[in-house]
Amino acid sequence: MIGTKSVRRSVAVGLGCGLALAGTLDFGDVSAAHAQDGRASWYASGSRTANGERFNPNGLTAAHRSLPFGTRVRVVNQTNGRAVVVRINDRGPFAHGRIIDLSRGSARAIGMSGISRVALTVVE
Repeated sequence: MIGTKSVRRSVAVGLGCGLALAGTLDFGDVSAAHAQDGRASWYASGSRTANGERFNPNGLTAAHRSLPFGTRVRVVNQTNGRAVVVRINDRGPFAHGRIIDLSRGSARAIGMSGISRVALTVVE
């Protein structure tokens, strides 16, 4: 595909009880045509998302104003370089100047507290 590149990152995940899983995670093909950067916030309350599923505050999901439901987006915290791939399942943010609302689980995964500067890229 024109304008895409495959992205791989080293990851380490704590499993509790002193166990850890380490390896390489393939984020898939990343399209430069679907990139944004701006401010992100997070949320942890609500019962249903805009696509009708039950909201899981600890899930790796997010709200975006215009991306289709089910779109996978790589979110990079520009302060610390940590990244997570989230699935769009809700609409928002409705606060001025923000480009995405992350679930609490997604925000924790990238070390975000409050509002942070992020870069978004659609993963194909």
